[in-house]
Amino acid sequence: MSGRINNYSEFWDFYVREHSKPLTRLLHFIGTTLGLALLVWFVATGRWYFFPLFLVVGYAFAWFAHFVVEKNRPATFQYPFWSFISDFRMIWFMLTGRMGREVDRVIRGM
Repeated sequence: MSGRINNYSEFWDFYVREHSKPLTRLLHFIGTTLGLALLVWFVATGRWYFFPLFLVVGYAFAWFAHFVVEKNRPATFQYPFWSFISDFRMIWFMLTGRMGREVDRVIRGM
């Protein structure tokens, strides 16, 4: 992909292409879920000072997936906000059984 992405719709299609492999999506799901569980636990137990660890856990799984599985550069580096939002959108689509259709739509033009 060349040039800067200027709108979220365009970014979402880019994001889906960058997460084309099921293992990448699964690792994102695991990392984000564990990260959120840690966040809830830190808040519930009053250990707010551990707050940054939830980001470390979430991104560790995601970045491993990009560097090792997809062999691409995480979108977080260039589009941190849109990437963060898209992680949750992808997880919602996975939970509702729609992510496969999104991959087909973007990658295969279906």
